[in-house]
Amino acid sequence: MVPDIPLPLARTPLFDVGISLKARMTEFSGWEMPVQYSGITHEHQAVRSSAGMFDISHMGKFLLTGDRLVNQLQRLVPSDLSRLQPGQAQYTVLLNAQAGIIDDLIFYYQGLDAAGQQRWFAIVNAATLLKDKTWMLEQLDQSRLTFQDLSTTHVLLAVQGPDAVKHLQPFVQADLAPVPAFGHLESNVLGQPGFLARTGYTGEDGFEVMVEPSVGIELWRSLLNAGVTPCGLGARDTLRLEAAMALYGQDIDGTTTPLEAGLGWLVHLDKGDFIGRSVLEQQKQSGVQRRLVGLQMQGRNIARHGYPVFHDGQPVGEVTSGTQSPTLGHAIALAYVPASLSKPGQAIDVEIRGKLYPAVVVKKPFYRRLR
Repeated sequence: MVPDIPLPLARTPLFDVGISLKARMTEFSGWEMPVQYSGITHEHQAVRSSAGMFDISHMGKFLLTGDRLVNQLQRLVPSDLSRLQPGQAQYTVLLNAQAGIIDDLIFYYQGLDAAGQQRWFAIVNAATLLKDKTWMLEQLDQSRLTFQDLSTTHVLLAVQGPDAVKHLQPFVQADLAPVPAFGHLESNVLGQPGFLARTGYTGEDGFEVMVEPSVGIELWRSLLNAGVTPCGLGARDTLRLEAAMALYGQDIDGTTTPLEAGLGWLVHLDKGDFIGRSVLEQQKQSGVQRRLVGLQMQGRNIARHGYPVFHDGQPVGEVTSGTQSPTLGHAIALAYVPASLSKPGQAIDVEIRGKLYPAVVVKKPFYRRLR
């Protein structure tokens, strides 16, 4: 019998740069990625107060081109993509027939190319890249579109924080100031073609920048010299949780619908047919049985992923994500609970190492930046 030999972990073009900065590495979705550089709390606070940068090159990057392509994409998601004008983007979810979430992603509409074909970018999670690509190609008419997977050919950097634009602007030809949230454009970055979007996963202002690897390495080093703090997956997780942004595989998955996950604002039932529509229509009519809520622990104990949630001594749900909030100074968590227990102010308990500790349901997000 041949023993199982683990596959080598993939590395982004910025791996050696991370090693040179003494980053602590970890396995993530088949990739060897930095979990922290100078420390999770320090990196977290840098993003909240000034600017931090993340290597997110492991994420999936798809370019789709086709005639009236939006008509095909509409079937894949519950959001109305036809509302988008060139330069606009939509955070949304791919759904299965049961309205379970295959993945969350962002579609970017770039408008028409020289041949009159619609151009769309899609950025998906690293862990679901192959699943998403397979699903999309199964559902789309491949004879009517071109699908390019740029996942391994391009670097993706996230520059986030109140000073992110100030630090990024000197290296970008276009003026970034007028770009609205979820706006995007193509412009030269360090003299080379790049794609920039005012999106992110931290609850702060900032841009995600897609460029060729050599440009990405030079941009990283230039931002580092300008004082931008390198950040790893650890700070990325605490930042997104404070902003109550879902993590696929923990807070949302193929068994959760967008209505259960608090993503009802993504569901546009007036747009026409899409995969999973009938289930969402039924849930809209009858109400959901459970909801993803925010929790604030009432003591110093931290609720972690998988911890059971109790009410009146009976198990009623489970924590999906939890941490000690560096910004707020107390423990926060996301958890699925029965809809009847989902209103802010509801007292519940979380089981931690065999004992129950008090928590209260609070409004999401836990943190919202000043506009």
